[in-house]
Amino acid sequence: MSRLIFSDSPRSALLYAVSDLNPSSVHIVTDTTVARIVLPQLDLPWSAITAIPAGEEFKDLASLQQVWTALIEAGVSRRSVIINIGGGMVTDLGGFAAATFKRGVRFINFPTTLLSAVDAAVGGKTGINFGGLKNEIGAFAPAEAVVISATPFATLPVEQLLSGYAEMMKHALLSGPTQMAELLQFDPVTGSRDTLLQLLERSIAVKERIVAADPTEQGMRKSLNLGHTAGHAIEALAINRGNPLPHGYAVAAGLGIELVLSHLLKGFPSESLRRYIQWLRTAGYPRTSYTCRDYKQLVSLMRHDKKNTCSAEINFTLLSSPGTICIDCTVGEEEINAALDIYRDMME
Repeated sequence: MSRLIFSDSPRSALLYAVSDLNPSSVHIVTDTTVARIVLPQLDLPWSAITAIPAGEEFKDLASLQQVWTALIEAGVSRRSVIINIGGGMVTDLGGFAAATFKRGVRFINFPTTLLSAVDAAVGGKTGINFGGLKNEIGAFAPAEAVVISATPFATLPVEQLLSGYAEMMKHALLSGPTQMAELLQFDPVTGSRDTLLQLLERSIAVKERIVAADPTEQGMRKSLNLGHTAGHAIEALAINRGNPLPHGYAVAAGLGIELVLSHLLKGFPSESLRRYIQWLRTAGYPRTSYTCRDYKQLVSLMRHDKKNTCSAEINFTLLSSPGTICIDCTVGEEEINAALDIYRDMME
C-alpha cells in the first residue's frame, strides 16, 4: 500500500517523502501543461524533468517510449525515485514507466487534479491506452507515497472538478446511503476547498479499504469497477472518434447506465436512481454522447473490458442498494441495450 500524505504544503510534503527514500537521483515525469503552470509554483530542487504532451490521447506507447528514453539518458537507476506530477494520465503512464524500467524503480505520485487524487494516483494501478482501448496495457505497482493537497484544485476548470467528483460519487455509492447523500448535497464547483478535501479523504479511504483487502483484483476490488464497464466503452468511443471525453464524464454516464442495470436486475431502489440522474442533470454533466446507432460498437467495446472472463460475456459490478455490492454480474446484450435506452430517456 502507498503511504498517503495529506498536506496544505505540497512542496514540503514532497521534499519529506523523497528524503525518506534516500534516492541516488530524482526524476520528474509530468505533462507540458503542468510543467508550465504547476512546477514553477512548487519550486522543487530537481532539474531532471520529462514533460510529455498533455491529454488522454497521449497516454500511449509513444509517450511511454519518450519517458523510458529520458530515464536512460538521465542515468536513472533502481535506487532512484521518479515523481509523477500531474493528472491521471501522468500518474498512470509515469507509474507504468517506473514499474517496467529496470524491472522497477520507486515512484511518488503528486496528483494535480481531483480526478487523479481520488482515482489514478492511489490504488496501485498503472498503464497506457493501446489499440483504441482504455488502460489495455499495465501493471499493478503501488507508489511509495502519494502526496495529496487541495492547493492545485483552486485553479481547476469546472470540467475537471466535475470529472473528479464523479469518481468520488462512485466511492460514495459503494460506501452506502449516508456518503451518497453527503456528496449529492455538496457542490464541488462553488463549495469550500477545505470541505472538498475532507470529502476527498473519506472517498480515498473507501478505495484504500477495498484495495488493502484485494490488491490484485481477485475479488472485492472488482467493486471499484462500478460505472467503468459502460464508462470505459463510452470513453473509448469518444477517443476513437477523435473527440475525447473527460474520464469522469464517461464514468458519470457509466454509473447512470449501470445503476439502471442494477435497478433492472438487482432491484436497486428507483428513488436512489432518480436522485442520481437528477444530480447529473443539475450539476452540469453533459447529456448522452451516444445514440442508438452506437449500441453495437459500445457493446463490442464492453466485451474488451478486463473484467470479462471470456469475450462472449460482459461482466459488471452492480448494486442492489447503495453500499450493497454485487460483483461478477454477467449481463446480456439485450439488457445492456435496454439500459442504454433508459439512461438516454432519463437524461433528456
